[in-house]
Amino acid sequence: MTRQILKSVSFLIVFFTAAAPSAFCQQMPLYSQYMFNRFLINPAIAGLDGYTTVNLTAREQWLGLKNSPKTHSVSAQTRLLPNNFITKVLPVHRKPNVSSRGGRVGLGVNVFNDKSGIINRTGFQFTYAYHLPFEESELSFGLTASAHQFSINRQNVVTDTDDKLISRSSLNIFTPDFSLGLFYTANSYYGGISVNQLFQSAIQFGQANNTEYRLSRHNYIMGGYIYQINRNLSFEPSLLLKVTNTATQLDLSAKINFRTDYWGAISLRTGSAFILMGGITVDNYSFGYAFDYNLNSIRRHSFGSHEIMLAIKFGDNARRYRWLHRF
Repeated sequence: MTRQILKSVSFLIVFFTAAAPSAFCQQMPLYSQYMFNRFLINPAIAGLDGYTTVNLTAREQWLGLKNSPKTHSVSAQTRLLPNNFITKVLPVHRKPNVSSRGGRVGLGVNVFNDKSGIINRTGFQFTYAYHLPFEESELSFGLTASAHQFSINRQNVVTDTDDKLISRSSLNIFTPDFSLGLFYTANSYYGGISVNQLFQSAIQFGQANNTEYRLSRHNYIMGGYIYQINRNLSFEPSLLLKVTNTATQLDLSAKINFRTDYWGAISLRTGSAFILMGGITVDNYSFGYAFDYNLNSIRRHSFGSHEIMLAIKFGDNARRYRWLHRF
């Protein structure tokens, strides 16, 4: 059965790669430290490691440029295990019946605000994931229902003539959509695919029947391998391929973990940036920082991009549920 799963995943990777063009444009929020919160990329990861995790991410892109992109997000995810953090803190009469599910259900939420130029986008996402554990691996599926609100900052727009798109469009535009994800993980490797903005919902600028402006479908392929050098040191190369309807971009990363306390990483984002990252974990708290050095012409006008990540984990240690693949 494992071979059949791997064959199916390989076919999907080839399909997405063959359909990928050669340039990339940003519409979804961009995260340099995606490997520390893969849930933001793939809904199937919700609750994968069995912890209850809360992540905060703040990204300031292209500092030095006026109205440069800015992203702030808060996400939370958990797995409905018989004795996890959520079931412990809920009142007795409100505890979910998780014993019949065998701890296979994961839940997640994500709220983000993404500002780029005159467009401000606020998104809310609710995720349901289902995990199938095998003897030495795990296969996960995820579905996300999302709602996005777009708003236009007209004060930052100067036009010589009457621009109907700007002057006559709604200040606030509500758009629903869905995302799907598949993720496979084992002791030393992992991989997955996901599709965000699946329905490419129309953004109704101006008249109600105007469907010219749509969300762009974003396809993601990620994978990595963990080399355990010794008891305290591990090396983890990984990749993230991002494919839209008209463009593609690849992130190649290499991360060093010292025990579970310190980590450092470098990443190359094709046609865009070279990224340096580092972080520390103390007890259940983690802090990470990333600096993007621009490789394109925008570096002459910008001080680079900065990203801060904070995370806190609740739950049992890894020995309690040996079949969980925590990474």
